[in-house]
Amino acid sequence: MKLLKIAAGVLNQTPLAWEHNKQNIINAIEEARRQNVSLLCLTELCISGYGCEDAFFAQNTIDQSIASLLDIVEHTSGIAVAVGLPLRHNNRTFDTACLIANKRILGFVAKQFMANNGVHYETRWFQPWPPYVRDEIKIGDFMYPFGDIVFDLSGVRIGFEICEDAWVASRPGRILYERGVDILLNPTASHFAFLKSQVRERFVVDASRAFGVSYVYANLLGNEAGRMIYDGDAMVASNGELLVSGARLSYEDFLIVPAVVDVELTRLNQTQNRANLALSYPNLRVSDRFDWPDIAPVVQKAELEAWERGGYLKEEEFARAVALGLFDYLRKSRSQGYVLSLSGGADSSAIAALVFLMIRMAVENIGIEGVKKKLSYIKVLQTCKTPEEMTGKLLTVMYQGTENSSDDTFNSAKTLADDIGATFLNININGLVETYRSLIEEQLGRQLSWDTDDLALQNIQARVRAPGIWMMANINNALLLSTSNRSEAAVGYATMDGDTAGSISPITGIDKHFLRGWLRWLETVGLNVKNEWTPADRTGAVTDATESDQLIKVKGLRAVNNLQPTAELRPLDKKQTDEDDLMPYDVLNSIEEAAIRDKQPPVEVLKQVEVRYAGQYDRDRLLVWVERFFKLWSRNQWKRERYAPSFHLDDHNLDPRSWCRFPILSGGFEKELAEMRDWAADQKPNTRKGRIGF
Repeated sequence: MKLLKIAAGVLNQTPLAWEHNKQNIINAIEEARRQNVSLLCLTELCISGYGCEDAFFAQNTIDQSIASLLDIVEHTSGIAVAVGLPLRHNNRTFDTACLIANKRILGFVAKQFMANNGVHYETRWFQPWPPYVRDEIKIGDFMYPFGDIVFDLSGVRIGFEICEDAWVASRPGRILYERGVDILLNPTASHFAFLKSQVRERFVVDASRAFGVSYVYANLLGNEAGRMIYDGDAMVASNGELLVSGARLSYEDFLIVPAVVDVELTRLNQTQNRANLALSYPNLRVSDRFDWPDIAPVVQKAELEAWERGGYLKEEEFARAVALGLFDYLRKSRSQGYVLSLSGGADSSAIAALVFLMIRMAVENIGIEGVKKKLSYIKVLQTCKTPEEMTGKLLTVMYQGTENSSDDTFNSAKTLADDIGATFLNININGLVETYRSLIEEQLGRQLSWDTDDLALQNIQARVRAPGIWMMANINNALLLSTSNRSEAAVGYATMDGDTAGSISPITGIDKHFLRGWLRWLETVGLNVKNEWTPADRTGAVTDATESDQLIKVKGLRAVNNLQPTAELRPLDKKQTDEDDLMPYDVLNSIEEAAIRDKQPPVEVLKQVEVRYAGQYDRDRLLVWVERFFKLWSRNQWKRERYAPSFHLDDHNLDPRSWCRFPILSGGFEKELAEMRDWAADQKPNTRKGRIGF
């Protein structure tokens, strides 16, 4: 046996935060050395940050990255470390991984495949590097190998796949296998999406088996730049077996996930698999001496965390990803807290609960004192003793009622705020609404009525709520949370400068149908924190937890879960509901998936939803809803352009800044909708029995 101790190191970095990023890398290296790790793989572009965007064009970004690299090199005595940084070569910018060993830079591997789909636009900034090409680059006074390189450290061969390299069919690992590598390192910045970790695990384990290697995968952690959340996925696999996997969605600055691998065992795999000729390519090899210490065998078996085994993975991931995203957004923006207009409805209640979970999960992970340290600039937190007490300092909610508001929504808002410990304010804005109404009536010379001015009378109530809640955000030096969800964003069912007002929109990436189910789950089932962190890691948390203590529930959601979603902008006797105004939310979500995610025309969308909802709704009703969706989608792109920044959670994101671009002005699918109506008219009468309505 030739045993090596290697590790994935995940980092919570910030774009262009040079001193923070450098020190976090140095701290991670020192921790890896303390754990006797010989080879450490850190994350993609960890020196500069992955989300620098057009700052990658700036020469200063390159210069600062190199300066940080040279400082980091001095902290690599007795260890080999892979770090990521952007480099300029022949007037092109490359996404590179630098391998350092024992305080020496050995060379730079350049990424070969750029991620350019969905949220990624890497080809805007980076040039892909061709395989089998090696060049040199000058850093300081010295020249270093650059390009497609295999590193040979005292006989142990190390190659790289950088993030997207591993996601393509012609992945570099195939070529590296032919060149006899022992270890593949994958420094990555792979954004969070629901259930995505399962896909990553498959290609990591499959690569280790197919290529006969040990594979190290290290993903970025946290809300790095504002929109994207990274889960800190870390894995080491060898010969088709997952040896270790790290905790995802952690609140730590960095995590080291080590494993002991047997190089001779992976070589045996390659020796027995003689399907491909082992090609030497000596000009692409960089050799150096490195003392690999003797390592004793260990028993290793990767296990999922309890919350990943509980049967509610999407609900758990949503809660944990958005909570971590909010925590990092708060601390990296140096804000004093969050402010929310709490209507008592599903959307604002979900956001209030997520802020509470942000605090509760941070305390569970790094303890009360750890949270205070990370938020040390917020002085009012430093005397808090419980998560609920912290919530009162960090979250201020305000109920803003009118004559159209009900006791039910007030009680829902008040009950939830009391349950989670938020600071609750209550004001009546009816007088402000009436003032605006009378001013306009005086100028128009007529009375406004619900028969002739329905939309204007609804919207003025939502807009009048904005100045007061913005004022509270300014007073508290806090961030205002916008409450629109993805279903509303798709059809423009929101008041611009009203409920869309805010600094950040945490649930615009999720549909209302899922959100309502998630609220019921959080009330009745809750997050599973069983065996997640040891009591010693949870300073200030309960150490002798019972089974019920290991589930985080929000009982204060019971009232909102018993309400029918409503904007409460029309008089109460009109019994306004969202689904009466639009359509059932599950139908809306199905139409959106087919129309926007899958890019299907109206007639194909109608065919799909007709099959999906057979026996529930007839063709005529579904046709009306499909037509309504396409018309509302087309005329409301301008609203989606103005939404506050939102978190990317899955492949349904409608944010034009990070996923789905659509023209503000368009033909509105007029021809396609006419073709759908013609097709429906040509079909035999739909005689299926079904429920019509909500």
